[in-house]
Amino acid sequence: MYTSLPYSLKLWGDLGVAAAMAAEAGARRAAQALRPRRNHPGGFIRRPGHATPLWNVLATQLQIRLKPYGSKVRLARHLGIAPQRLSDYLVGRCRLPDAEITLRLAHWLCEVADGRDPALTLPNPKPIRPLNKSKRQ
Repeated sequence: MYTSLPYSLKLWGDLGVAAAMAAEAGARRAAQALRPRRNHPGGFIRRPGHATPLWNVLATQLQIRLKPYGSKVRLARHLGIAPQRLSDYLVGRCRLPDAEITLRLAHWLCEVADGRDPALTLPNPKPIRPLNKSKRQ
């Protein structure tokens, strides 16, 4: 290709080709990283972060209200989820909760702001662990 060019120009030409190939590979990687991930055919997973400002405000308000000892466990029981899952939601380590749990969290926050704790008064929606009735003594 560069038969009549001096050695230094051949070197620069080869470096240019290598740089173009590296740029093309980087552009492909960047496009793949920016492409939204699909968890299942039904839709995308929305993760907590800068793209979810309303959830960030709700989680911050919940963390302020959940300072007293035992309040996270009571709220988790009220929602019918594991306390670890509630902590993961509030810290932002996993995906966002579904719509029903988000609405129940917002309702709980409004009730606590008015001085009532629905986790103490309303029945649980479902038990966390079913009772094992097969063991009789």
